[in-house]
Order: sequence, then structure tokens, then C-alpha cells
Amino acid sequence: MQAVEIQYKKNLPGESIKDFVECFWMVENATGIEKEVVVMPDANFDLVISKDNDDPLQIYLLGIGTLYGKRTIEANSKMFFISFKLLALEYLFHQSIAGLLNGFQPLANDFWGFEEADLNDFDAISAKASRKIQALIPADIDNRKQILFGLIYKSNGEMTIAALSEQSFWSSRQINRYFTQYFGLSLKSYCSILRFKASFEQIKKGALFPELNFSDQAHFSREVKKRSGVNPRELHKNENDRFIQVSATGKK
Repeated sequence: MQAVEIQYKKNLPGESIKDFVECFWMVENATGIEKEVVVMPDANFDLVISKDNDDPLQIYLLGIGTLYGKRTIEANSKMFFISFKLLALEYLFHQSIAGLLNGFQPLANDFWGFEEADLNDFDAISAKASRKIQALIPADIDNRKQILFGLIYKSNGEMTIAALSEQSFWSSRQINRYFTQYFGLSLKSYCSILRFKASFEQIKKGALFPELNFSDQAHFSREVKKRSGVNPRELHKNENDRFIQVSATGKK
């Protein structure tokens, strides 16, 4: 009899909210035993809706991660994630998460109208979240910020700060002040995390050489070790599915 494994599901956002949301995903541990995993920086901040055993529903906001860390997925638990792009913070949440770097903030257990029953249908909760997000998007958004984030994500963080500043018509000093104030890190640091995150898919496929803006193989290996705790070959092996983002990469 085949062993039950932790299940990962993923939905992409619709066109109307794609500037604010990278994806929706769900982790379900129906194995009956808790599982320890490694969570790595992925350049997003997340809204998490979680239900463990008989505990009440929990909803919390995860800040941007810069470090890898071990986490426990409780037995018989479900977690729904909305992985947000950075533009969403100012315009949907109207707050700074500078103090949440590698941390989290508990929210009301009925935040945005979510309830425990929503976790029973991944497609339905993704649709519910999409409707709520679309309703919150304001009519007026700073065009400089739309251009800036569009360039950052399209290039996977490979563009220089000077080029980003020039093409978004926003000074590099103002951009870095904005990043520090709202997100708790510099644009350069954020782009480094984004390049690391972009390597997940190639590493999962076994391509262990740099395809992005890393100076050489040694630089690539050092960055992977810094962000995951292991070298690219060990990350590719992903023994026991312990690196959660690599395990979830490519899931639909």
C-alpha cells in the first residue's frame, strides 16, 4: 500500500489581480504524523489560513523571509497561502511589514471573511480570495511603483538598481527608502532573494549551474547555501521532500 504523502496544490491568479498576487497554494498533511520541513526565502509575503487538528482557525501575515528555517507541519492539518507580490502591501493592507522580516503577525480569525469550511475546497477558497482582493484594489496606483515592480519580477531581480531607477522614473534613493520603510530590506537584498527563488525550478530539474545573474558557479553555490542551508546538489535531491518550496514547485 502506497504511503500517504503531504499534498501540495497551486492556483495562479486571474489577470485582474496578477500584479498583486503570485499564486494561491495549499499544503495538506493527512499522513497522521507531523513532518519537519525547511522553508526558504521566496521573495513574497503571505496571508496564511491554517487549521491544525482541534485547534481554532488561525490567520496570520508572514513577512518577507531572508533566512531558511525549520518548520513543523502538524498531523492532519491544512494551510492555505496567498503569496503576495510587494505592490499588494501598500494598496491592499495599508501597512508596513518592516518589523515582520522573518516573522509574522496574527490577524483576526475571520479576516477578510474567511472561515474554517473554506479550507475544504481549494478552488473555492482561491476564488473567494480573488474576489476579495479584486474588490480592495484602488483606482489610483502610483505608476512608478507599477513600472518598478513589473521590471523587478520580469527580470527575476537581475536588473541593476540604476536601470530600475531610470526606467521607473524614480530615484534609487527614494526606492531604497521605500523598500526599507515598507518591507524592512534594501532593493538589492530583495533582488538577491528573488534570483535565489527563481533558481528553484532549475534546481528541481537537476540544472545545478547558474542561469541567472550570478558571477560564477561558486557564487551561485554560496547563495544557495546561504538561503537554504545546503548546496545545490543536496537541494536537488530534496530528501524526504523536506524543502517545501522545491516540493511544491510545478504543482497545479
